Amino acid sequence: MSLPACPACAATYTYEDGTLLVCPMCAHEWTAADTDSGNDETDAVIRDAVGNVLQDGDAVTVIKDLKVKGSSTPIKVGTKVKSIRLLHDAPDDHDIDCKVDGFGAMKLKSSVVKKA
Repeated sequence: MSLPACPACAATYTYEDGTLLVCPMCAHEWTAADTDSGNDETDAVIRDAVGNVLQDGDAVTVIKDLKVKGSSTPIKVGTKVKSIRLLHDAPDDHDIDCKVDGFGAMKLKSSVVKKA
């Protein structure tokens, strides 16, 4: 039986310790069930401009003025957006679906927001 490589450091020297898999190189411990779902989760992680992991339902703050097509006023710095929804398979870089007060429903890039 071949054991999977460490998800933290990619070393191939993993060994079993009871129900856990252990990496002797970085001391990372995980279960075999984590290995199956862990790869999908690491690909799907969306981070804000400062590196915080975002989740559905989070509140974020806009960190720079954003021009909006069809509107004469931009979304100002410091605008708080509540109850975001993450779009993991977005074809463009707009990976947050939300409703901005005064502007309505729109999509934002995670690179222009920070977690509130």
